[in-house]
Amino acid sequence: MIHTRYAQDCFDVLSPNFESNPSHIKDEVYKMLLKIPAGKVSTYGDIAKALGHPKAARLIGRILHDNPNPVDIPCHRIVHSNGKLGGYAYGSTKKRKLLEEEGIKFSDDSYAGLKEFQKCRISWPVV
Repeated sequence: MIHTRYAQDCFDVLSPNFESNPSHIKDEVYKMLLKIPAGKVSTYGDIAKALGHPKAARLIGRILHDNPNPVDIPCHRIVHSNGKLGGYAYGSTKKRKLLEEEGIKFSDDSYAGLKEFQKCRISWPVV
């Protein structure tokens, strides 16, 4: 159960017709992550929009932060909307390594951003 005011603010952006069950929302987000193929990335906002809740990017971030199995549910494929790497449960170095192993190229060694970000960013819906 989510008890913080921040988390409640995140859930408040969901429309009333969306089931406000945190487990259901998490399941939907995790299902979306499983659709992102190796060598592609998406953003928190992309996931929120694909779920029909464009203002829920922070909620998506919160859900990914709590991902119980980041190896099987590939949250390393979620980056910032500007192409910057962002965080990861096992550290940004590991995240970069995983993405590079999948064929993602980076613009430099400072983790500044993905090279040709828009080319590796997926479009929703993914079938």
